[in-house]
Amino acid sequence: MPDYIFESSWEVCNKVGGIYTVLSTRAKTLQDKLKDKIIFIGPDCNNNPDFTEKATLFKDWKKYAVETENLKIKIGRWNVPGKPVAILVDFSDFFSQKDPIYFRMWEKFGVKSMNAYGDYDESCMFAYATGKVIESFYKFYRLENTKVIAHFNEWMLGMGALYLKDCVPGIATVFTTHATSIGRSIAGNNKPLYAYFDGYNGDQMAEELNMEAKHSVEKQTAWHVDAFTTVSDLTARECTQLLDKTPDVVTPNGFEDNFVPKGRTYTQKRNVARKKLLEVTEKLTGSKVEENALLLAISGRYEYKNKGIDVFIEAINRVRNHSQEADKQVVAFILVPAWAKGAREDLQNRLQNNEEITSPLANPYLTHELYEPQTDKICNHLQHLDFVNKPEDKVKIIFVPSYLNGDDGIFNLPYYDILIGMDLTAFPSYYEPWGYTPLESVAFGVPTITTNLAGFGLWAKKEGAFKNLLQGVSVVIRNDENYYEVAENIKNSIIEYSNLFPDDITTARNVASVLSEKAAWSHFIEYYYETYDIALRKK
Repeated sequence: MPDYIFESSWEVCNKVGGIYTVLSTRAKTLQDKLKDKIIFIGPDCNNNPDFTEKATLFKDWKKYAVETENLKIKIGRWNVPGKPVAILVDFSDFFSQKDPIYFRMWEKFGVKSMNAYGDYDESCMFAYATGKVIESFYKFYRLENTKVIAHFNEWMLGMGALYLKDCVPGIATVFTTHATSIGRSIAGNNKPLYAYFDGYNGDQMAEELNMEAKHSVEKQTAWHVDAFTTVSDLTARECTQLLDKTPDVVTPNGFEDNFVPKGRTYTQKRNVARKKLLEVTEKLTGSKVEENALLLAISGRYEYKNKGIDVFIEAINRVRNHSQEADKQVVAFILVPAWAKGAREDLQNRLQNNEEITSPLANPYLTHELYEPQTDKICNHLQHLDFVNKPEDKVKIIFVPSYLNGDDGIFNLPYYDILIGMDLTAFPSYYEPWGYTPLESVAFGVPTITTNLAGFGLWAKKEGAFKNLLQGVSVVIRNDENYYEVAENIKNSIIEYSNLFPDDITTARNVASVLSEKAAWSHFIEYYYETYDIALRKK
């Protein structure tokens, strides 16, 4: 075991994606083991609500780092279970050094930054600053004779790992890719990732798709660190093919059920969530929704094809066309943040007014205003299918294009407090290295539909839960050609679930919860300990 672990990510104290969940749920397990010698490093965004600064933490080093080394840092605690130490870094001063930094990375490691664009500069300057912070701490406290791990997540932090390899070789480095940048790009550019997988060359595709810089820093980091990991067997195969480097360890993403309420609190939160979901639907569509309606959802980043949002909408349309086969009304929610202005004022007014509503609002499928609804893929798909939530429609669909952090103006509940009210979720991903959303769903006792192209789906199949929703998880087979077959299978699963007897639904929810316990960090943390051992022995 290491004496110290520094773990860095763009998502430390900065909730923008699934890696936040990986780190924040794993934090307590490592904190219990290392007692403030697990130190997370994230970007200083000037608004990190999950961070509380503590003036007493490492104050002697902080004074030295700020006054002598001109590092701009805040030290405090991450407000997640375990309350681990967190350092936030203001990396803005490093932009003036960008060109010599990039030259050094080219000279030492062959990183090609010449064709960089977008978020590359910002990510690499944060990564470089992170390396400088770890170096400062290591030298100030004279840790040369201790076992120190520096763990970097995703290509965005790769340059930090390379900096330490160059300047502080006594620190053992670990790099985890949660999805290769080039694999995600191939899938996102509507190229058939799987049908021609064995023929793809990562360097060639990076040049073709203008991904050379990100792919280069990711590949060189994977090659030069002491231990390289990824999150699923699916992505391990991707790394071997596209990065020419097979991971040392597969470190699947676990979850902690301390995020899930128990007993009476669970029931109360579920009732509150369902009441709010039904209320919003009724006020938006101007029609009554039965209390026993089947509520289901898809959520995650707005990756229209990769996350399977397109096939989800197609599946719900098919449920609508066969609604006579379902015993219940169905309301499907698309909980996917988009370019939203804010909450709809007309919907807010209705929610504040207790009068009975009998007429729909304009665009009765949209809870928040969008800046450019005419170019939004979800809106266009719903309009193309004439999905306008008529009062007589037994199946309705609601697009929630806002971050659900508790103050969105419509639900005013955080995501987990909405998820708990769902009866079912579906995540028919085309490209999903792991898949936290279906894991979160089953952890909250909500059965889910996923695919064999998600790392979680493959894991669930190994655990034997994949045939139907009575097993908590249904794993739909997906490939490059069977889009409509996937939609049809999901439609069938939704209708079958809507027709289950209450006892069968209770069984399915309980089985889902039991399955999620197998993905607890108490089980999966062993893969990280194996990784640390490999890195330290190699060092």
